[in-house]
Amino acid sequence: MRILKYRKRDRANAVNRKRHEDNAQRVGMHVTKGDTVLVMRGDSKGQTGEILRVFPKTGRITVKGINIVKKHRKARKAEEQSGIIEMEAPIHHSNVMLMDPKSSKPKATRTRMRIDADGTKERISVKSGEAIPRNR
Repeated sequence: MRILKYRKRDRANAVNRKRHEDNAQRVGMHVTKGDTVLVMRGDSKGQTGEILRVFPKTGRITVKGINIVKKHRKARKAEEQSGIIEMEAPIHHSNVMLMDPKSSKPKATRTRMRIDADGTKERISVKSGEAIPRNR
């Protein structure tokens, strides 16, 4: 019987492991679920809304009332109704700015990161200099 110098299975696993690592990488985002943001680019420019969902692998977010698209939905059950529904589509996180909740007039602001005495990271508003709480 012939002895294999290499194992095919190991080579395939290495290729799949590399592909998995590339796909599993997450995009670092400056906003989280529950934040109020101002849209800076696109058809909904100038509108504000709350972040409903965050997609860390693609770097996209879904904002309430922003980027409304029509979807043709087929009824899955007898009691459901099929038809055209309107839903929010994701937009890229770089197209929004965080709203400063502490200022007198809510304005869009850039953020900085600061590490507290207890070692936790917190977001700091550049305009007001105050901490912006994370909604978890």
